[in-house]
Amino acid sequence: MRSHCAVYVDVGYLLASAATRVAGSSFRRAVTIDYPALVSGLVEQAEADSGLPLLRVNWYDSGSRSGVADPGQEDIGLLPRVKLRLGRRSYSGDQKGVDVRLGLDLAIQGRNRVADVIYLVSGDDDLTEAVEEAQAHGVQVVLLAVPDREGRPHAVAKHLGLAADGVLPIHGEVIDRTVRPQAIPAALVPHESTEDGAGQTPRAAVESASGPQPPKPGPRPAPPAAATPGAATPGEAGAGEGQVDEGHPTPSVLAHKRASQLHLPEPAVAAAHTGPRVDAEGHPTDESIDAVARQVVAAWCTTATPQALAELKASHPQIPAELDRVLLVDLSSHTEAYDLEESTRFRLRERFWVHVERVRIG
Repeated sequence: MRSHCAVYVDVGYLLASAATRVAGSSFRRAVTIDYPALVSGLVEQAEADSGLPLLRVNWYDSGSRSGVADPGQEDIGLLPRVKLRLGRRSYSGDQKGVDVRLGLDLAIQGRNRVADVIYLVSGDDDLTEAVEEAQAHGVQVVLLAVPDREGRPHAVAKHLGLAADGVLPIHGEVIDRTVRPQAIPAALVPHESTEDGAGQTPRAAVESASGPQPPKPGPRPAPPAAATPGAATPGEAGAGEGQVDEGHPTPSVLAHKRASQLHLPEPAVAAAHTGPRVDAEGHPTDESIDAVARQVVAAWCTTATPQALAELKASHPQIPAELDRVLLVDLSSHTEAYDLEESTRFRLRERFWVHVERVRIG
């Protein structure tokens, strides 16, 4: 029988970790994804590392409440040697059955030796026993982990990492090429001037991004959209226009960042937060909590509309389930504190609403 390798993808882990790497938050709608190129990159790395041809990619994700694939998932299922393995989504938005399906496949297919080497794209501790079951039947199980910006595996449970036959970071270039943020990096966003008021961009920042601008009447500088005539539309920017050149965002990148019309009046704090992430007892610090809450709101703004902002504020104090999950996941990932106390959760949600109130239109 011919030897093969296989790739098992926990889509929730892959997309949340990739979004955290490129956009600073696990909020999946903060990124756009080239799925064919991403799958191809995973396959190429698995085949190169194992020296074996691919049997197939099992793609584990949550479908609708009845477990039916959406059009985007159907497109992924039509990719060569990709098989959809869908759970379902509850009324509250939680995924159901995905981890169980993945774990059962690992155990059963490992017992039947469908592949000699399985590359598992996940960090979930709940899969540890399934990994060990597959290994007991002579199958090697290697973790393919999304690397953070320092190249370290992101959000991989300690027990899972110890049980696996190895932890191999996915090539960072593959993630950065196929998972793109809806907004440009915070370090390249022109800082708003506190003297000029929220939402106004200093002329020097605009000129550094798009060249000298013609004089504008009045003492206040023009916002980026007005200072960059001929900028690409968001759709054009996503097609390859408006890439960052020599450290400066081009006019179309600036236009793309403002496409949602919502923004925070200062860049994401993640790049500036250099203090301790946890206190002496291992609990997240107030600075960490604020940094995560602000980053989640900033990521949400990249795709939200003014109407969505109004609806979000109307839901106060109830945070939508998707955003609440992102807050908790991001804080745990940021601080490596996975057992969050109720008081920490309260402070995190409180800071979330503080930053929602600071969101500006335009």
